[in-house]
Amino acid sequence: MMKGNITALYERLSRDDELQGESNSISNQKKMLMDYAKAHDLSSPVHFTDDGISGTRFDRPGFMAMMDEVNKGNVGTICIKDMSRMGRDYLKVGQVMEMLRQKGVRLIAINDGVDTFMGDDDFTPFRNIMNEWYARDTSKKIKSVFKAKGNSGKHVASTCPYGYLKDEKDGNLWLVDEEAAEVVRRIFRLTIEGYGPYQIAQVLENDKVEIPAVHMARFGQGLNRKKPIKDPYHWSSSTVVSILRKPEYLGHTVNFKTAKHFKDKKSHYVSQDNWVIFENTQEPIIDQETFDLVQKIRSTVRRYPDGWGEVHLLTGLMYCADCGAKMYVHRTYNGKREAQYTCSAYTKVPVGTLCPTQHRVSEKNVIQLITDLLRSIAEYSKLDREAFVRTVREAQEKQSTADILKLKQTAEADSRRLDELETLICRIYEDNILGKLPDERYLFLSSSYEAERKKLSEEVKVCEQGIREYNENNRSADRFIKLIDKYANFEELTNPMLLELVDKILVHERDIKGSSRCTQTIEIYFNFVGRYLPPEFAKEPTAEDLAEMEAERLRHEKRHQAYPRRKESGKARAYYEARSKDARKAEIESMKAAIRQEDQDKGVFYFVADCPEGQPTIVRPGETYDDRNVLLPTGTM
Repeated sequence: MMKGNITALYERLSRDDELQGESNSISNQKKMLMDYAKAHDLSSPVHFTDDGISGTRFDRPGFMAMMDEVNKGNVGTICIKDMSRMGRDYLKVGQVMEMLRQKGVRLIAINDGVDTFMGDDDFTPFRNIMNEWYARDTSKKIKSVFKAKGNSGKHVASTCPYGYLKDEKDGNLWLVDEEAAEVVRRIFRLTIEGYGPYQIAQVLENDKVEIPAVHMARFGQGLNRKKPIKDPYHWSSSTVVSILRKPEYLGHTVNFKTAKHFKDKKSHYVSQDNWVIFENTQEPIIDQETFDLVQKIRSTVRRYPDGWGEVHLLTGLMYCADCGAKMYVHRTYNGKREAQYTCSAYTKVPVGTLCPTQHRVSEKNVIQLITDLLRSIAEYSKLDREAFVRTVREAQEKQSTADILKLKQTAEADSRRLDELETLICRIYEDNILGKLPDERYLFLSSSYEAERKKLSEEVKVCEQGIREYNENNRSADRFIKLIDKYANFEELTNPMLLELVDKILVHERDIKGSSRCTQTIEIYFNFVGRYLPPEFAKEPTAEDLAEMEAERLRHEKRHQAYPRRKESGKARAYYEARSKDARKAEIESMKAAIRQEDQDKGVFYFVADCPEGQPTIVRPGETYDDRNVLLPTGTM
């Protein structure tokens, strides 16, 4: 075949063009182009076709194949029915036409009278703009149809979420798929129990649970019905996160979660403010309390096991009382299981600037305190039910009144400042127009005022939301009472129990910094009622108790002051130097190995952080790793 000897006959049909009748059909275009090629002696005609693809896209298979032949120098002429067949983006069509001109390829659009070998047509750019306007107008009409459908409460999503199936007779009706729904419930349960998305994905993969795409394809639904799946059981953490975020599992219809420009190939997620939600349109899979609890877990902190395979119960609940930062488990590698929480702001470089001290506290002590408090509350509820209900409601009302008053005061102050900013913005604008304020100064003040206005507007929204929630949940004390009745005795604290009951825990610094045996204030705030103490905890200490506490404090202070003296005298250094560094390291490694083996015997997963792939590896019972954290074959010792 000679170079530049092909006549490319290009046909394109989109779904919108089908509405215009047979004149734009692929068969009609092929016949028209072939007749034209024969009538004008165009050599070696070859068809390139795109059926059902929008002209706003230029990744069309037929078009790309034709342009590939153009780049190889095999095409001498391109013949199309009209310029809209080439595309409906006037900028890209113009770029294609310029490239064809540079390569010496002739372009013929029969109905539009375009023939680049006969000279430039000055109207062609305007015609390309009109073709794009047509696509834009069609897009607007389609969007308006979807908008009307979505605002009427019908589903506009092309598929339903995993856990539901579309009714074969009525696509707007979603039916619960019990097999998948149970998997969804399991994912929510595991999240409440402390598992992270990656761990949940591993659990589902180990149990050979089909991924959503494979499961829904069995019923002829979903977006990947014909797409080959390499591993039908390979769950990803992103899939788990997506399931945990969907309010559709509450039985609601959520429309307009995504949007796209008419030229875009993919949709893009929009802010939640643009969503339109219709409640109770299908049978729920997850109840509201479970959904809210999971969102709270997901919003506070990533929960994952530490190096010893333990999920710490208090992670996400502990906060520094001085700076308000979250507190995290301080993972030391000394071979001990003693978990301690420290302020996250303290360790940020330079250390001690954001928060002056670590506020270190033992997890064991905090859990014991919470257990004692909850047991006391439960006993008090049984001993004097009437007084218990009354004191809980009084605590809730007192807490809510203080919080709501603060929110109202903040909202009012912000609203006043917003009014002042509007006046200031108008004033500096007038001064700039009249020449009293230089342009540079005006731009600086304008940007500063606008940034402040935006920040205050967001703060007002948050305050108003808090006020609305208070008005909606003014009977929330009853929910706390029901939770106390639900758990009855608190023999062992569990992750779901703590998340349902505890809102936050504020940790103050120890009375004697650095001393492990001194008093430390811990404030526990419960969901729905805030800080509540039963009579046993709320009673004031007697004079004898205060005297005993002061004596104990002095003893601890005296003992604590002994270490600096030993350090200054050199006795502390001598003590540590007397112990061989290698021997101490071997002792710690031995302690670590014993703990890991104990975890494996219990069937607990733990992470290997230094694996060759650079990603943490979950070690399971029966798996053996060498000293480089490489998985050994089964049975290898």
